[in-house]
Amino acid sequence: MQRRLKTRKSWREKMQLEQQPKIVKLPPEGWARMGGRTMLVSTPRDVDALMRKIPKGKVATSALLREKLAHDFGAECACPTSTGIFVRIAAEAAEEDRAGGAKKITPYWRVIAKDGGLNEKFPGGVKSQAENLKAEGFQIESATGKKPPRVKEFEKKLVKF
Repeated sequence: MQRRLKTRKSWREKMQLEQQPKIVKLPPEGWARMGGRTMLVSTPRDVDALMRKIPKGKVATSALLREKLAHDFGAECACPTSTGIFVRIAAEAAEEDRAGGAKKITPYWRVIAKDGGLNEKFPGGVKSQAENLKAEGFQIESATGKKPPRVKEFEKKLVKF
């Protein structure tokens, strides 16, 4: 008897999964730490759609993405873990799209950490993210210690959703 091996889903397939956003009630002892009593668990498509709204010359932090998503869905906060995972799925799917010949992809390189740091988990790591940002006119400060490179004066370039 021949066994079939399961193949992994592509990042684009993960993006296209049929999912619905959920708003969950947080227990009283944990809500203050998360920023509210109701928390949004969004979807990869929702995160991707918001990332596509970051215009050239602007950046957004993961925290800004979560704030906007929570607001749009009527929650007090958005799950940082799932949002981070969905940002990564959007980034990887964008690179699959680029490899497939797409000219316009989700500008995932415009998503940075709250301190302006670059994301080591993005496709190509911080080197690739820095190259994409430099091509759009951003200045990148060198890594310091264990901290990754960061966007210089990023606060002035934050998107206003």
